[in-house]
Amino acid sequence: MNFRRSLISSVAGICLMSGAAHAENLTVWSLNYSSDAQVSALDASVVAFEKTHPDVNVEFVKRGTDEHKTALRVASGSDTGPDVYVLWAGLGLGGEYVQAGLSTDLTPYFEKYGWADRLTVPSQAFVEAFADGKHGMPYRFSGEAVYYNMDLFKKAGIDSEPQTYEELKAAAVKLKEAGIAAFTFGGTVNWHVMRLMDVLLETTCGVEKHDALMSMEADWATEPCAVEAFTEMKWWADDYILAPFMGIDHKQAATLWYAERAAMMLEGDWMVNAINESTDISKYGIFPFPTGTDRLYGFAEYMYISTKAKNKELAAEFLDMFSSTEFQTQIVGAFGALSVNKSVKLSDDALDLHKQWIEIFDNAGGTFVNGDQAFPLDVTTEYFRVINELASNNMDPQTAADTMAKFIASNR
Repeated sequence: MNFRRSLISSVAGICLMSGAAHAENLTVWSLNYSSDAQVSALDASVVAFEKTHPDVNVEFVKRGTDEHKTALRVASGSDTGPDVYVLWAGLGLGGEYVQAGLSTDLTPYFEKYGWADRLTVPSQAFVEAFADGKHGMPYRFSGEAVYYNMDLFKKAGIDSEPQTYEELKAAAVKLKEAGIAAFTFGGTVNWHVMRLMDVLLETTCGVEKHDALMSMEADWATEPCAVEAFTEMKWWADDYILAPFMGIDHKQAATLWYAERAAMMLEGDWMVNAINESTDISKYGIFPFPTGTDRLYGFAEYMYISTKAKNKELAAEFLDMFSSTEFQTQIVGAFGALSVNKSVKLSDDALDLHKQWIEIFDNAGGTFVNGDQAFPLDVTTEYFRVINELASNNMDPQTAADTMAKFIASNR
């Protein structure tokens, strides 16, 4: 029996209390996950909820990242939309739709179901960040780190994981000398290359200055560490990212990594399942990007109840089931190493990379989020453009910093 069939079968027996349900549909808009484990977890949630709500039909509408964002923007300005939607939790993503009025205040449901006590503290960081009340229920919390091919490191004469940024750059030089690209990124989706810029800002600026830049309280043009980060970004883009990276997307970048065209990827803990489903997982290791701050790069994703929902009580029951200890135990590991439910832990037979992720989470001295979650949407769009221009040799580091500063000053 395959993973998907066994997971759906196992959750079919979960019995949770539900209110009187009427014959109706519950529509959930979600991202189109590529991992079988993640798709199976979403399918299993349909089975589990319909088991306790036999007169309800749950439909997941799954789209690619950019298509999903577009559909939500249309919904926020129309009279119709989903009952529940999934989105990242930061200002430039989930916060945009909270401020646009698409998200329902979940305060009554946090109180009714005790979600604040059930869910991990880090996953709730954005629940009250962008409007009065509570918006979004965390359903996953992810970290991002460097995955590397151990065989390619060995071939290049690299005998240990880099512990400092200078050691990482030295490893990149050794890889290039061995004819191996250091990193693979996909530039056509903007946010993939952005990840490198984000961690470089943490590296050159440190915690306080990085946070000040992302909160737009510091001047990008006059802050030396911002120019330094753009300088480092250009160093990587010029010689140490598999070319032509600006012409491929993140999925193509991963395919090239599996094909051993590059040694490293900057990806999240969700990637463990994708690797395990695609190739021999024993060839790969992980380490946090060595920023020198000990903070972990990562983010949360939430399930929001739409203001367009026909039955918000029913939608809340679905969120409650999804975050329950019973269901989270069934899907543990599907969306990453950590469950948002503080009572749910990985099993002893979990994949080794998942166990390594738990160590990374445990050792982290705080977190910092992706740029497209820290910034509002308009600044995110400019941030993407500036990074792309720099990476394409159309902009120098100081001009990149000046451009960011000018845009922020003109639009805030």
